[in-house]
Amino acid sequence: MKPATAGGPYKVPRQHNRLSSIGLAVAMHAVLLLFLWIGVSWQNNEPTEVQAEIWDMKVQDAAPTPPPQPEPEPEPEPQPQPVEKAPPPPPVEAPPVPKEDPEIALQRIKAKKKLEEEKLKQEKLEQARLKKEEEDKEKDRLAKLEAKKKAEQKAREEKEKAEQEEKEKALAAEQEKKKAAAEKLAKAAKEKADKAAREKAFAAEMSRITGSAAKGATGSAAQSTGGRVDGGYQAAIRAKIKSNLVYGTPDDSLSATYVITQLPTGEIIGVRKVKGSGSSAYDSAIENAIAKSSPLPKKKDGTVEREFTADFNMKDMH
Repeated sequence: MKPATAGGPYKVPRQHNRLSSIGLAVAMHAVLLLFLWIGVSWQNNEPTEVQAEIWDMKVQDAAPTPPPQPEPEPEPEPQPQPVEKAPPPPPVEAPPVPKEDPEIALQRIKAKKKLEEEKLKQEKLEQARLKKEEEDKEKDRLAKLEAKKKAEQKAREEKEKAEQEEKEKALAAEQEKKKAAAEKLAKAAKEKADKAAREKAFAAEMSRITGSAAKGATGSAAQSTGGRVDGGYQAAIRAKIKSNLVYGTPDDSLSATYVITQLPTGEIIGVRKVKGSGSSAYDSAIENAIAKSSPLPKKKDGTVEREFTADFNMKDMH
């Protein structure tokens, strides 16, 4: 038997005992025919023997009965011939394993070890990356939570601050309201006191003037209160007030009317607006100019009008 070549498939060697195989086949056919013949023989029935007796009426004695014939013994069954077993095939020899070069085996072991180390290194890197991702996610979650807490704290502080400011504004408004009411009461009381003082001073001045006049009390009182309206007197008062007027933008359509109350000395003790100009700035400028013009000019005879009405047209104030 030739061994299989290295690297090629294994082939079963051919056997040369052809004659023994033919003999074994012939024997098997003979045994089969014998079994068939025996089976057919057992199926055929053996012939039945028929016996007849003849009786003669003249003969007194009967003929003797013949003795029974012994049954033939059955033929012995043929014994089957033993079947020869085919010899087992020769054992198949495994192809010889070629021996590996020690240097190549060492290189393969080193390469495998290096591959395992590289794989372990990659696994460690992957674990480190996953761990870092988890840490980054946790940091991001904590940062968002902290930012949310700060935003909520800031919103709460702003709300509290707004509520405090509202309370302070309400308190300030209440205090301002009380202050305004107190100032209004104080102003009313002061105006009342000033009015009483002015009236008292006016009465005293009138008494002094009436008491020192050379003519009768009635004539002097009439002269001191003014008598007939003097156009030059009005022009002199308007000119003095005009000199104290400070107003930035001239507007000839503006006009205001005031009632002025003064003492015999020309000192102004009251100003009342009868008709406004429609411009609060112009009205304020007229009132300030009237206040700065006290005492007002007197008539040629030295008397004044205690109360008179004056019109202040912007076109006449240039």
